[in-house]
Amino acid sequence: MSKLKVKLIAHTPDPDKVVSMAAKLCYSPIGVEEMSEKITSEEVEKFLGMLISLGHESPVEHTSFTFAIEGISRACSHQIVRHRIASYSQQSQRYVRLSDFEYIIPPSIEADEKAKALYIRAMDRAQEDYNALVEALMNDGRTEKEAIEDARYVFPNACETKIVVTMNARSLFNFFEHRCCERAQWEIRELAYQMLEECKKAAPVLFRKCGPSCYTGTCKEGRMSCKHPEIPRGRIEKMGL
Repeated sequence: MSKLKVKLIAHTPDPDKVVSMAAKLCYSPIGVEEMSEKITSEEVEKFLGMLISLGHESPVEHTSFTFAIEGISRACSHQIVRHRIASYSQQSQRYVRLSDFEYIIPPSIEADEKAKALYIRAMDRAQEDYNALVEALMNDGRTEKEAIEDARYVFPNACETKIVVTMNARSLFNFFEHRCCERAQWEIRELAYQMLEECKKAAPVLFRKCGPSCYTGTCKEGRMSCKHPEIPRGRIEKMGL
């Protein structure tokens, strides 16, 4: 079993200021160097607030954030990579031999003793079959790499994976709008909230209004709405950032 871990390992230095200067440059007669010396934190906050409220988000693309993520399932990572304006590096099952693979247990299964027993039995069986297949293929003359890249097919979506993700702030706005929503699948929603908290620490002004559409406006899900905007609002406000 494995637990979700999210760490912001790198980001554009002083992202709030970078976005503010990039936007102001479009309307300023002075250069970036002089602007950098003159702009105050109060001006950064005021200008960013205006920029985001108007929906002028192209300058936001000048900042990027890199996350190290562990303890998510392959089912979750397949959802993440659907966000195409990003860079990904994922632990390979072709090169890493999983002699004792970690896996994710959904909360609904964790809470049901009978279901959990069935689930763990399925995971144990997958591990046994994987190990047996690797040995059988290697005994048949395959290299270890050739054996594990074919034996991995028996692993379930629950299999734990590790991934490094880099997104610019504009892509993150979109990611948080969709994945912090109560209609998002539980695992990627939990991941999104942890990523949002990291972003708010690094760039509090830039990510101040980030979250699902209902957080600062109207739900965009139409008839599919969960009709409970107080849930994401309460969670984001508890971050205290």
